[in-house]
Amino acid sequence: MNRLPESLGYGVLNNDDLETVREGLPTYLLVLDGAVINYPRNDGLLRTASNLNGAYASLFVQEKERRVRLIDKSLKYAQRQMCIHKKRACGLETLEFEKFQQIVQDMDRKKDLEALYTLGSAWAGYIQEHSDDWNAVADLAKVELIMKQVVAIDESYSRGQALLYLGIINSLIPPGLGGKPEVAREYFERGIELSYGRNLIIKVKYAEKYARLVFDQDLHDRLLREVIAADPEENGLTLQNHYAQQLARELLAESNDYF
Repeated sequence: MNRLPESLGYGVLNNDDLETVREGLPTYLLVLDGAVINYPRNDGLLRTASNLNGAYASLFVQEKERRVRLIDKSLKYAQRQMCIHKKRACGLETLEFEKFQQIVQDMDRKKDLEALYTLGSAWAGYIQEHSDDWNAVADLAKVELIMKQVVAIDESYSRGQALLYLGIINSLIPPGLGGKPEVAREYFERGIELSYGRNLIIKVKYAEKYARLVFDQDLHDRLLREVIAADPEENGLTLQNHYAQQLARELLAESNDYF
């Protein structure tokens, strides 16, 4: 069982057929749900369940109600794995910011990376799906702190994925309303650099979130064309890269209408 979570996760992430994963992943999710019941203290299993529920929901599920259920489950699994990883972090999401900050910043070792990133990414997905709930949106600062802590420990972790989240977070507010898009640009650029340009979703989100925010069509279209022209095969990123190329084509097709 200790090797099952990792093998399931990599089997999905390295698949090059989006439709196969769309049709087959629900079976994996059911297997993971059952395994979590039998092994409720296996934090690796909980991480895989969180990551795959979140990935399936965000990439493939169009129906809002169903997507929210999966995203909510992803966050619950992420919270449970954090509690197992560090007892002081049980109920972390309920703490006042100062206490929350203290506990997160005390988690400063490589062994803390998986637990931190899993919680941060699942929580970000939850906030996105509950963007009409101001209580959920108010927690964005906590997610940002988690991702900054991941970057402080190892900024290249997960091929720059934490930097991607920080770029997106800092792209949410237009500059005229006090936003800092140039901070977002720096995060996106650093993520591209550290992944050697192989994590294609960073370029897609750089185009979608930053270039559109500042109305830079040249940057927008260049990034998307680079993604479309790239080889998507990359260990641990193949599925995400194929999705990134699909999204890049959609965004490029509507570029002239947007700008």
